[in-house]
Amino acid sequence: MPNDALHKIRQATPAILPSLLMCDFGDLAGELLQLRRAGVEVLHLDVMDGHFVPNLTYGMPIVEGLRRHTDMPLDVHLMISDPLRYAQQFVTAGADLLTFHVEAVADPRTVAQQIRDLGVGVGIAINPGTPIERLFDALPFCDLALVMSVNAGFGGQAFNPIALEKLQVLRKEFPKLLLEIDGGISKETIGPARKAGCDLFVVGSAIFGHSDYGLAIQELRASLVP
Repeated sequence: MPNDALHKIRQATPAILPSLLMCDFGDLAGELLQLRRAGVEVLHLDVMDGHFVPNLTYGMPIVEGLRRHTDMPLDVHLMISDPLRYAQQFVTAGADLLTFHVEAVADPRTVAQQIRDLGVGVGIAINPGTPIERLFDALPFCDLALVMSVNAGFGGQAFNPIALEKLQVLRKEFPKLLLEIDGGISKETIGPARKAGCDLFVVGSAIFGHSDYGLAIQELRASLVP
């Protein structure tokens, strides 16, 4: 990862990352302005391919469009079957960090190394039902581990507390690794996730379902303290 982007992300922790999947794509510039005014420092983008996960979202043009309007780090979560096929295109579009799923690839260590060679940060994600040990071989080549508290790509799921157990293990075994959580993060779940050692909290409806983004983020930050 470029040193400035990595530094910005680390300096922002504990940080709330809006999941832009729920924003108004007809007014990206306006949404970014509101989020910036609310104190947001890092943005999260969910890329789904309709294959690894059942839903289909956006690709490189949205990343490129966002990059034109902001200098905030772009954390791009690739919920796709073949992350290496598109990694360079996402980097060219402006991604600062690319996260792939351990379940999507046969050799996570090699995938992490090859993404790192592109000059961006590397994240590796894990679904609730996957043993945490599946990550260990690749983590020395990663900047971040994303622990899913719901199954990737499915809406309307309840927060799975197994994510908290995984965060605790990762924090103990890899103390310098950035830890991120995604899925069902709200005022009720963000505090326990922070206590388990999490640094970055991906939030969707708890921000974009609120009429005042600033107030929503203020309430989430207040809930970070157990």
